[in-house]
Amino acid sequence: MEKKSDPQHLDLLAFARDAGHLQGEGVLADWPRLASEQYGAALAAGAVVWQLQGRTVSPSGGPDQIWLDLRASVQLPMQCQRCLTPVLSTLEAERSFRFVADEATAAALDDEAEEDILVISRDFDALSLVEDELILSLPLVPLHDVCPETVPMSAVDPEFEVAAERPNPFGVLASLKTGANK
Repeated sequence: MEKKSDPQHLDLLAFARDAGHLQGEGVLADWPRLASEQYGAALAAGAVVWQLQGRTVSPSGGPDQIWLDLRASVQLPMQCQRCLTPVLSTLEAERSFRFVADEATAAALDDEAEEDILVISRDFDALSLVEDELILSLPLVPLHDVCPETVPMSAVDPEFEVAAERPNPFGVLASLKTGANK
């Protein structure tokens, strides 16, 4: 009988030791923090697709290291910052995490390690980690490749041109001052 792992209550040590693999797909509404980033209802969001892979790494001369590889993706409706209409942005996250015994070890290794260091838990919420990573992969400036509407790329203000033609009030004062000194 195959042991079923719950991604919201994951025993990381057992999951990595068994080289566990979990995957799933869910609707955006099940991911409230990520869902709050969507714009409007004109475009439908895609499903949140995720995969988790546990593994152990045996470094020479040291204890086994616990790792979790994460992959996730979703198509999220956002607002194009050029034309201000909805755009479907593809978010993708692919990260590996190494787990250590406690916060002090994580803090000590964090500056020197290239990988992300987290504290191991026997009741780890991996789906929150998936949501965090997708939020971190949000584009800074969502844009269409080609906007559906023509966007004016310059601003012309006729009143600005009229204001430029008026005499500078400080120039007028300066001419009055020089005229009074004569």
